[in-house]
Amino acid sequence: MKLKLLPQVAATVIFSVAATWAQAQTVVLYSSNNTETIEAAVNVAKKKAPALNVQQVTGGTGTLMKRIQAESKNPRGDILWSGGFGTLGAYKEYMEPYKSPDLAAIPEEFRGPDNLWVGTNVHLMVLMVNEKQLKGQPAPKTWSDLMKPEWKGKFAITDPSKSGTAYMLVYGLLKQFGREGLEKIAANAVVTASSGATYKGTAMGEYPVGLTLEYAAQEYVAGGQKEIKLVYPSEGSYLAPEGMFIVKDAKNAEAARTFYNILLSKEMQQELLVKAFRRPTRTDILVSKLTSLPDMKSIKVFPLDQAAAAEEYEQLISLWTLAVAKAR
Repeated sequence: MKLKLLPQVAATVIFSVAATWAQAQTVVLYSSNNTETIEAAVNVAKKKAPALNVQQVTGGTGTLMKRIQAESKNPRGDILWSGGFGTLGAYKEYMEPYKSPDLAAIPEEFRGPDNLWVGTNVHLMVLMVNEKQLKGQPAPKTWSDLMKPEWKGKFAITDPSKSGTAYMLVYGLLKQFGREGLEKIAANAVVTASSGATYKGTAMGEYPVGLTLEYAAQEYVAGGQKEIKLVYPSEGSYLAPEGMFIVKDAKNAEAARTFYNILLSKEMQQELLVKAFRRPTRTDILVSKLTSLPDMKSIKVFPLDQAAAAEEYEQLISLWTLAVAKAR
């Protein structure tokens, strides 16, 4: 009887080991996204790949990129999500090229060179206005309104060296208004150390206006904070694609590719739009049908060369640092 049971026992053992292996697929995610956004993404990933275990390490984009650089001889992270293209371009040597099956749904302008990174969503830079704090002053309608003397100390902007999306905002200001315009903004602005400090400070009434991300401002509108309004500057908003990449020599490369593909999927990008107001980079999702946000075609956008923005990172940061120093 015992001999007859041996094949069953062996099969059970093999099945158990196989199941353990299937459940043990782990990916280490480095992310600068907020907790709610990461949780929404992980929930979609669990449905599409139940065996995938996502371990999270969070922090600012700049901090995480420096960490990847420091760990390059012994990588501890597998995938970074997310960073502005300008920031990512300065760290190409730490990226593993990968061409996802979903890449065809992503426009060329939202892809990095040589398949080093790809945009998962795209931010619009807006004026986040707290109407309670205007105290009778008309809300600004343009970026150049904030260059006027009456706006000194009344709006916040994030240090572009601390935030990839803030980098694209400052880069846009430079390209549209030149060094003179950038210096006027720096002279009037309150400079914060993180994107969160800018939009949270505006929502709490610390600043009447914050130069920030559309999704961040929209979260307060959706949360019922009626004094918060989004202004799309009539001179044109700036696009700030948010990208991801697989870390070079990642220990869990296969799991990283799985998670990468899921982040590019239509299901994921729709979920992040509805739950976190992240505009998709995919062309097959209609924003206005899923949210109260306007479709891109109804918004004036000032064109920026994303590849050039990535290449000019050090130059822009130097110009901004000089502009801030001059303002002091």
